[in-house]
Amino acid sequence: MSFTLMARKKRNKERERAFLENGSMVLEKLIVSCNGRPTPIRSFSCEEIERATNNYDPCRIFHRDLLYEWYNGSFEGRMVSIKKYLKNFEEAVFTDIAISAKMSPHNNVLRLIGCCLETQIPTLVYESAANGSLAYRWEVSNSSLNGEQQREPMAWQSKLKIAREIAHAIAYLHTAFSRPIIHRDIKQGNIFLDEHDVAKLTDFSESISIPEGETHIVDRHVIGSRGFVCPHYATTLCITEKIDVFSFGSFLLELTTGQRIYHLAKAADDEGVELEDYIENVTINEIVNLAIQAGERGAVVEQQAQAAVKLAILCREKDPEIRPNMVDVTKELRKIERGRRICCVATTTSCITACPHMQRKYPDIRPNMFDITKELRKIERFIPLPPSKFLCKESILE
Repeated sequence: MSFTLMARKKRNKERERAFLENGSMVLEKLIVSCNGRPTPIRSFSCEEIERATNNYDPCRIFHRDLLYEWYNGSFEGRMVSIKKYLKNFEEAVFTDIAISAKMSPHNNVLRLIGCCLETQIPTLVYESAANGSLAYRWEVSNSSLNGEQQREPMAWQSKLKIAREIAHAIAYLHTAFSRPIIHRDIKQGNIFLDEHDVAKLTDFSESISIPEGETHIVDRHVIGSRGFVCPHYATTLCITEKIDVFSFGSFLLELTTGQRIYHLAKAADDEGVELEDYIENVTINEIVNLAIQAGERGAVVEQQAQAAVKLAILCREKDPEIRPNMVDVTKELRKIERGRRICCVATTTSCITACPHMQRKYPDIRPNMFDITKELRKIERFIPLPPSKFLCKESILE
């Protein structure tokens, strides 16, 4: 028997073993995650993945992370995005597959088409992210350094649209299932754009579900990126929906200002002020200037910028109880996007009574007397306010 034939047989056996082992793990995760409901995803062979990526041609890589690489590929005449893990973190890979499959129906989540189970670490196949990662689009570059091409500011209205779309996806993640799912790594690099610049949330490898009937879960390690990790979570390891709210606040600050969160923190430290004070007092005009550079100007842009920044700061409040939930954040961003004056995130009675600190710090978002009158009338008539946790996808869109 020739050496080539023996090598081929060995390779086929290894692929078969990997397929069986990976397949059983994926099936187990899907059953647990999707409550036994069928979740159709396609199985790809090694040969199909290699053809789609031209044998993992480095020129086709459009995004890199510590754990994986993303390739542009083509399969059966259509473009796809292929995620190749570089390190074998089994639990993370299978969680990514299960949650991606569960979230795929949402328009602002990158849809999982299928995976290759024949590789030692499963390779994931998604719909095409034709316009790549937001990580390479949002940051303003005023000079060409290290051969990097100078970037123009992203249009202000595009930023608002992306922020609202991602907020909607996170709100759905938190509210659409009996066990809320916490993403834990909201950042620019985990947001892709399709050919129409529709924002797509990705990478659920670090996601975790809160047990049914519980309000939180405690983990052994802190997960997240610098400047995006909730301080309360970092010290207590207690996971709730509010850690994603904090991360989203950092994401929104970066997106609106065009600067990384740690650069903003350093600038605030140099000025000897808190980050929130620095942002409120210094960066509004810079945001408006960026919008003007992108061809947008006027009082509406300034008003939107102020509202977006205040919302981002509110999401980053150190006390998790003061932060809004993602359903309310989505609604506020929709109001801002439509050019309305920001309404109070905390117009419900519970927030009016529980957040005096927020009212003192942000007088512009206090409810007006008309809203207070309506709330008091509801209390008087014993009309319960609907808990946002149980709002469905359609109600978020209102």
